[in-house]
Amino acid sequence: MLREGQVRIPSGCAISGIMNKRGEVFSGQDIIKSIALMHDRSNGLGGGFAAYGIYPDFPEHYAFHLYYEEQAAKEKTEQRLNSLFHVAESGKIPTRRVGSIHQAPLAWRYFVRPKPESLLEDESEDELVVRTVMHINSQIKGAFVVSSGKNMGAFKGVGFPEDMGEYFRLEEYKGNIWLAHGRFPTNTPGWWGGAHPFTLLDWSIVHNGEISSYGANKRYLEMFGYRLTMQTDTEAITYAFDLLVRKHNVPLDIAIATLAAPFWRDIERMDPERQKLFKTVRAVYGSLLLNGPFSIILGSNQGIVALNDRLKLRSLVAASQGDFLYVASEESAIREICPSPERVWAPRGGEPVIGLFEEGGNLV
Repeated sequence: MLREGQVRIPSGCAISGIMNKRGEVFSGQDIIKSIALMHDRSNGLGGGFAAYGIYPDFPEHYAFHLYYEEQAAKEKTEQRLNSLFHVAESGKIPTRRVGSIHQAPLAWRYFVRPKPESLLEDESEDELVVRTVMHINSQIKGAFVVSSGKNMGAFKGVGFPEDMGEYFRLEEYKGNIWLAHGRFPTNTPGWWGGAHPFTLLDWSIVHNGEISSYGANKRYLEMFGYRLTMQTDTEAITYAFDLLVRKHNVPLDIAIATLAAPFWRDIERMDPERQKLFKTVRAVYGSLLLNGPFSIILGSNQGIVALNDRLKLRSLVAASQGDFLYVASEESAIREICPSPERVWAPRGGEPVIGLFEEGGNLV
C-alpha cells in the first residue's frame, strides 16, 4: 500500500516567468530549464511559452501566430487577413522534429498593419485586431489564433513544455519577458488550442488552478463582444484583463482587486473613500470575480503581474536578482536558473507581484 509521501500530488500545473526590467533581451534557454524542473506538475497534455521583444525587425506590426488543421482554413483566414490588413511578411513558424510531438497543426505567422479603411467608426487598431481574432476563432473551422500582439508571440501545443520549447526552437529567440506553462488538465480537454499561454493583443496568461466562476465570467464577457471558444477557463482571465484595463481604463491595482477581490470583512475595515471604491467595483464587476484556486502570471509589453487567489490555494514564489524578476510555482524552478537570488518571497493571497520595465508606467 502506498503511504503519504510516496505519491506526489502536484496540485495542478506549473507556471514560470522571467523578465529583465531594463528591457534587455536574453535567450529562451533559461525559461525552458525553469519549467522543465517542474516536469511532474504536468502530464504531457499541454505546454507553452510567451515571449516579448522577440521581433525587433517588426516592432510596430501585429504578429499573428496561427495554427491550421487544414488547408481550407488557411485559405479562408488569409483571405480575411488580406482584406483587413497590410501583410508585411508571412511564413511558417520554424520547428524541428521532436519524437514526442505528434499530429501538430501547421504553425504560421503574419506581420500585419491595419488598413485605415478597415476600421469601423471610432474603432481603434487594437479593436480591429480583437474583432479579427474573435472571428477567426469562432467562424473559421480548423483555424485558431495563438497570439496577436506587437513584438511578442506565443508557442504552445500538446506535449511537455520542455518538448514544446525544443520543437519551436526557442533557444534561437531572444526576449525581455518569458512566460512558461506545463499543463495538467482536469476538466477541460488537452488540445493544441487549449494549451497555455492564452493571449489577446499584448496580453498573455499562464494559469495554475481551476476557475469555478467560469460560467458567470463567460456570460459577462460575451456582453462586450468576446467569444470564448477555446474550452478552458484561462481564456476568460485573459479577456477579463483586456476588458478592464484596455477597454474600460481601470487602473491595474483595481483590476487586480476586481478579479481577486478582498473579502467583505476586509473591505469594511478600509477607510471610507477606499471602501466606497471597492464596494462600487464589486457592484459593477461582480461577475468578473474569479472563484476557485489559482495562481497566474500576466504578461504584457509593459511588464508582468503575478497573482494568486485570496486564500492562496495555489503556490507562487517570487525572487529578484539584479535587473531580473522571477516568479514560479516552486522556488526550486527559480534557483535552477538563479542559484543565489538577492531576495526570495512568497506573496500572500491576493497580493500581486508587479514588475514593470524601467521606462514602464502603468499596464494600460
